[in-house]
Order: sequence, then structure tokens, then C-alpha cells
Amino acid sequence: MAIVINGSGTVTGISVGGLPDGIVDDGTLATDSVTAAKLKDDAIATGDLPAGSVLQVVSQTSSILETSSTSFVDMYSTTITPSSTSSKILIIATNHIYVTAYTSDNWRGAQIKLLRDATNIHDGGSYGTAAYLENSTDSYMTYSTFHLLDSPATTSEITYKLQGKSKVSDTVVFNNETYGDSGSITLMEIAG
Repeated sequence: MAIVINGSGTVTGISVGGLPDGIVDDGTLATDSVTAAKLKDDAIATGDLPAGSVLQVVSQTSSILETSSTSFVDMYSTTITPSSTSSKILIIATNHIYVTAYTSDNWRGAQIKLLRDATNIHDGGSYGTAAYLENSTDSYMTYSTFHLLDSPATTSEITYKLQGKSKVSDTVVFNNETYGDSGSITLMEIAG
């Protein structure tokens, strides 16, 4: 079929692939002329997304830890590999804590620490991340939940690990479903 340019401003006779590469640029396209359905699955890379976009999410459920140690003991961990050094990692951690009845001190409780690889980035301060119970012989249960925005400045794999300890030598049980819900740590990579 012959190519015809008519007086109404239209062109007929051009088949698919008939225009040379580069002849149509983004300025030639009408506003809103390309819909999401027309995009290839890999058309938008993570680097194309604006700051604040969630690039990936990883999550790990807890394992049970029972300890009377007053030094931190490993609980559980998960890893993430940021796609950019400007990315931030939003960490959401929730853990169930059961503290046994009073045996050795009237101030007792539990503390949870968060490590990025070997670096301590959250330890709840001197009072920990769980409430302390004073002058009571009762056992008690509570939750520790915290959110932290970390700036690791790397594209290497990172391990975020939770550790727990007892305030004194009373037994603390972290994330035992017998006493309540288990815990989890969720990592979200946020575009910088």
C-alpha cells in the first residue's frame, strides 16, 4: 500500500514497524497516551522510582528463646541487600516477652537489642524495650515493639539480628506461643 499524506493531517499506508527507530520521542507522545498496561514488566527499574518508594520487603518470624542470662543472647535474624547506597531500611520488630515470677530482684524484666551485622543500632537504653515489674512475685507478659529507620549506606548484604537478655537472673521467655503470640522482624528498603 502506498503511503498517502492527505490534507486532513493524517498519514495512511504505514504498517507496524514502518517508522525508523528514534523518529518518535517522548515529546511526540500525547499526554497520558501510554497506560500501565502497555509498559513492559521491566520497563521501570528501582532507580526510576522517587524517594520514599518501597523497593523491597523481607520478613522473618521469631524463634523461641528462653534465657536467664544477663548478657545478650541471639534470638533470630534476617538479611536484606539494598539496591542503592542512598536507600534507608525501615525496621519493624515485635516480640512477645514472658518474665517468670520474682526470684532474685524486685526490679526485673527483659531487654532486646538490634544489631546491623556486628553494630548495635538499638538497645532500648538502660531500661530496655520491655517494662519492668517492681515489688511483685507475679509472672508477667508484655510486648516489645519498635520502629527504626536505618541508613546503612551499602549495597552489600546486611544481617539485622535481635538479641535478648534478662534484667537479672530470672528466666525470660521470648516468643513462646504457649504464652502468647510469636514475634517478627520486617525490613523495608526505602528509596533515598
